[in-house]
Amino acid sequence: MTAGERHGDVDSEERFTALYRAHHAAVLRYAARRTDPDTARDVVADTFLVAWRRLADLPASPAELEPWLYGVARRSLANAQRSRRRTERVTARLAREPRDTSPAPDLVEAATAQANLDQALRRVPGRDQEVLRLVGWEELDLAATALALGCSRATASVRLHRARRRLARAMSAIDRSQRSADDAAAPGSMRTTIKRETT
Repeated sequence: MTAGERHGDVDSEERFTALYRAHHAAVLRYAARRTDPDTARDVVADTFLVAWRRLADLPASPAELEPWLYGVARRSLANAQRSRRRTERVTARLAREPRDTSPAPDLVEAATAQANLDQALRRVPGRDQEVLRLVGWEELDLAATALALGCSRATASVRLHRARRRLARAMSAIDRSQRSADDAAAPGSMRTTIKRETT
C-alpha cells in the first residue's frame, strides 16, 4: 500500500466517523419510531454499513445526507420486516404505558386525541403512513421527503396530499364512531337514572 492509499483510507475513516457521529441519533430515532428496539438497532447498523460501502456516492450537500440515510434505513427496515414478519409496535407500546388514575382533563383530551391519531394512522396504507411520518415525525421538507422516499418532489407532493386526505377521512370516521357510541350509551344511562329516582 502506498502512502497515498494510506492517506486516502484515513480520510475515508475520518469522513465516515464524522458522518456517524452527526447522524446516528437521527437514524436511530427514525428506525425506533417504526419498529421494536432490537430491529431498530439492526437497521441503524445496516444503514451505516451501506453508507461506508458507498462513501464515495454520498450526497455532496450536507442537507441531503440525512434524507439519503433515511432512504437507506427505510429499505433496510422493509427488508427486516419482510424477513422477520415483525409489525410496528411503537403505538401499541405507548398505549400500554401506565397512566395516572386521575389525570387532569386536558391530559385526558390530549391522550384521546393522540390515540385517535394513532388509530387513524394505522388505517391508512403503509405508503401513506411513511410519507406522513417523514413530514410529521422527522420534520422533513418536501425535497428531503422526496429524497428519502426515492421519488421526485412532484411525486412526493402528490403522495403527501393524498395521504393527508386519507388520514383526515380516517379521523372523521373515528370521530363519527365515537359519537355514535356515546349516543347509544346515553339512553341506557338515562333509564338507569330514572329508575333509581323512582324507586
